[in-house]
Amino acid sequence: MSTLFDPVKVGALQLPSRLVMAPMTRNRATQEGVVTPMTAEYYAQRASAGLIVSESIQPSVLGQGYILTPGLHTAEQMAGWRQVTDAVHAKDGRIVAQLTHCGRIAHPSLYPNGELPIAPSAVASGEQMISFEGPLDHPTPREMTTEDIAATVEEFAQAAGNAIEAGFDGVEVHGGNGFLLHQFLADNTNLRTDEYGGSIANRIRFAVEVVRAVAEAVGADRVGIRIAAGSPYNSIVENDPAPVYVALLEELAALDIAYLHVIEMGTRDLTRQLRDAWPGTFILNPHETMEVYPATAEAAESAMASGVADAVSLAALWLANPDLDVRIKAGGPYNTPNPETFYGGNEVGYTDYPTLEK
Repeated sequence: MSTLFDPVKVGALQLPSRLVMAPMTRNRATQEGVVTPMTAEYYAQRASAGLIVSESIQPSVLGQGYILTPGLHTAEQMAGWRQVTDAVHAKDGRIVAQLTHCGRIAHPSLYPNGELPIAPSAVASGEQMISFEGPLDHPTPREMTTEDIAATVEEFAQAAGNAIEAGFDGVEVHGGNGFLLHQFLADNTNLRTDEYGGSIANRIRFAVEVVRAVAEAVGADRVGIRIAAGSPYNSIVENDPAPVYVALLEELAALDIAYLHVIEMGTRDLTRQLRDAWPGTFILNPHETMEVYPATAEAAESAMASGVADAVSLAALWLANPDLDVRIKAGGPYNTPNPETFYGGNEVGYTDYPTLEK
């Protein structure tokens, strides 16, 4: 039986432990989508993770859904991320870039020409984006044409290549949390009647095309995908997620990518169905119970002991504990995450959490 601190090979990467830092949006980039030296310090502080998955990074202008989030589609953005990857590698860490297109979870104020966000279908989320002027209603998005779909697939591939050029060790495609790939998969956001809608085979097509293009751009052994089967986040409805995701995983397995990263939203039974459908490395972002937040070290150790996961990712515990691996080995204590400083701001609640030594 493997433990959190056993090494594991994940695609092209040899990880010293199975304790992964999950991606967490922190909204501390510039308005041009460029990360700063403070971000390099933040990730370098946590370089003892077996693997770091970066915060969500938009692959294109229209991929942005929130203020002050970083991109990987300009030279300036790539240069900013190079500072981060260099800092992590200087501490013997490993980091992959999570590419996220937000789709309908966005607002025209984010874009230079004020155009509508794009999505599989013209269905509004009914939610809001926090802006510098206050909350703004998400508009009804523009339904993507097949030309839009092909262009977006290419944007993911280009951003993946940019990630490797910026020093990342790999790329994770975000297919969950109500963002664009998830919108194609879900019941209430994909009302299309063409080859990208209707049947399960059609609804999974876009996600498979994106992952295939990214794998072709950077090598399948440096690519992962994150999914959130059954997640209601960002007003998603999935009435029977298991058949959709099992079909998706069967298609993705043929691409021989490095890993699958699952956000556990439903029961452990659903997680096991996904595990059974996936022949490769399975990284689980577990919940202890749906009422327990954040997921605890005990939940991570339990997931490993159950055999359902090859590695486990934790989010808020890494946010608040830059030396989480040391603290887990010591049995704690743990710093408490402060939600008021999660999104935006300065170093407070970002780079100032103390280590156990301090």
